[in-house]
Amino acid sequence: MNQQGITVRVDDPTPVYAQVHREVLRLIAVGELTEGDRLPPLRQLARDLGVAPGTVARAYRDLEAAGTVITRRGAGTRIAVGAVKGDVARSADPLAADITALTARAVAAGIPLDEVQRRIAEAWPAG
Repeated sequence: MNQQGITVRVDDPTPVYAQVHREVLRLIAVGELTEGDRLPPLRQLARDLGVAPGTVARAYRDLEAAGTVITRRGAGTRIAVGAVKGDVARSADPLAADITALTARAVAAGIPLDEVQRRIAEAWPAG
């Protein structure tokens, strides 16, 4: 299911609210969302993704608690100033956006740093 780049999968064991949270962080990391961009209204996103409004509400609350978004009555939910760390997604470093996206996904999924490091070490070619 997809809405404005936000994708959730019913076969993913990650709770849907965490998938929405993770997707917003990913879209910020790759530069598709930037400071001041408006997220879809909660009920619209829930309807478009085929999930309960409370699911999207929890994702938006968690994003707001983390300082990633700001919600204002009548103005909607927008990416907060300072939520985008520099121009990482547009950096000359070809890995910067990928690393930022991986970090955002790991944090959203609750995977600790040592686990991410272990998985990268296992995937690294010998030699």
